[in-house]
Amino acid sequence: MTLERLAHTAVGSRVVVRYLIEDGARATDVVGTLTARTATTITVLTARSSVAIPIGKIVAGKPVPPPPPRRHR
Repeated sequence: MTLERLAHTAVGSRVVVRYLIEDGARATDVVGTLTARTATTITVLTARSSVAIPIGKIVAGKPVPPPPPRRHR
């Protein structure tokens, strides 16, 4: 279901993806814009960098709404 959700998410959409790191010992999340999708990886552009995630390491993922507007202080 997770990969199917991401497979049908349009490039340019904002997504959250949880994937395995450290040889599968831990997981981490990334939130950003889906910029590319191939048969083996997806690429998410975050506020800091572009992250290429191997499909086999993805645990969960889905589209998310845009971030809330910044509030002025």
